[in-house]
Amino acid sequence: MPPFAVSLVMLILLVLSLFQIALAAGAPFGRLAWGGAHRVLPVRQRIASAAAPLIYAFFASFPLQKAGYAHIWPSGWIEPGIWVIACYLAVSAGLNAMSKSRPERLVMTPVAAVLAILFFIVAFS
Repeated sequence: MPPFAVSLVMLILLVLSLFQIALAAGAPFGRLAWGGAHRVLPVRQRIASAAAPLIYAFFASFPLQKAGYAHIWPSGWIEPGIWVIACYLAVSAGLNAMSKSRPERLVMTPVAAVLAILFFIVAFS
């Protein structure tokens, strides 16, 4: 497995987690996320942003285990899990590309696409 792919996945997921924590705390980056309708997210979307790092940690656990850095899940779950996450991220990139928010389209579409590609690289390795 290419170590650069796992390292980049971890870096991107860390940056996304910090971004979501900032959104949850009221940072004015809402145009880049959740459809981009609000500069500062409303309470419900802040709660979702606060939960997002947990989802990212879940995502990260699969390539980490495949690379041998962790053992969290039964081994039979790793390959299908990576494929499901890669496909989810590919769909996410497509949905970001259709966002009404130009900043979200310009920033988050490439981020989701790169993350999906990296997960596919991990899946194929």
